[in-house]
Amino acid sequence: MPVAATQLGDALVSHEGTIRLASFGALFLIGAVVERLRPLRRPSARPAERRFHNLALFLVGVLVVRLVVPAGAVGAALWAEPRGYGVLVRLDLPAWLELVLALVVLALAMWVQHVAMHRVPLLWRFHRVHHADVDLDVTSGVRFHPGEILLSLVYKVAVVVVLGPSAFAVILFEVILNGMSLLTHANVRIAPRLDRALRTVVVTPDMHRIHHSVRHEETDSNFGFAVAAWDRLFRTYRADPVGGQEGMTLGLDDLRAPRWAVRVGGMLRLPFRTG
Repeated sequence: MPVAATQLGDALVSHEGTIRLASFGALFLIGAVVERLRPLRRPSARPAERRFHNLALFLVGVLVVRLVVPAGAVGAALWAEPRGYGVLVRLDLPAWLELVLALVVLALAMWVQHVAMHRVPLLWRFHRVHHADVDLDVTSGVRFHPGEILLSLVYKVAVVVVLGPSAFAVILFEVILNGMSLLTHANVRIAPRLDRALRTVVVTPDMHRIHHSVRHEETDSNFGFAVAAWDRLFRTYRADPVGGQEGMTLGLDDLRAPRWAVRVGGMLRLPFRTG
């Protein structure tokens, strides 16, 4: 590996936290402001308490990941590239084409992971923490159990080692992944004509909100996080919820009532509950 490329990779890793924090903060602020200006649904739970505990769970997840797997997927890319691991490393493609292919394949890999989170009972025990949210807003986009975050990270590391993307591609993908998670969960009203146009390319809040319906057939649809094409291609796309965007019920039927399901302690214990 050329010295310049190694230095660039080291620089990207050293600034990864700043890059991701800045992009996260900017998109979170944008989403929160737009929600205030153009909200779609009225909250059904205590909004301040909900948001506080969602963000508290997010901070726990960040701490766990930093302690257990500090290098993350970017570190895996930097480890694999000089050793010649990965399909893209061996293909020796132009940089722009390698970047595009890396982003596309990583997006598909995350779609597959999301489907698995719903279909594999053990994975669903962790993922249901995310789906138990009875309202959606930007804080829902970070409401994930630390166990799910760790499982997702292990999966991403494996994909990165097999695929062989550059560290820049992985950082860009992570920024897109985190940003779209915030924006697609936003409680924002979008004009129907604009929404239809946008979702021909990207996942919109209206499109993803259907995935959080209590109706099983709606929950098992619209798994994409950014690219709208995967759900159409694999026939898991649903255009509209039965109850309409403002009328459908969100969350999980068996977890709508208990207060503990809203609090960070209850969310952390949820995957391990037997009843």
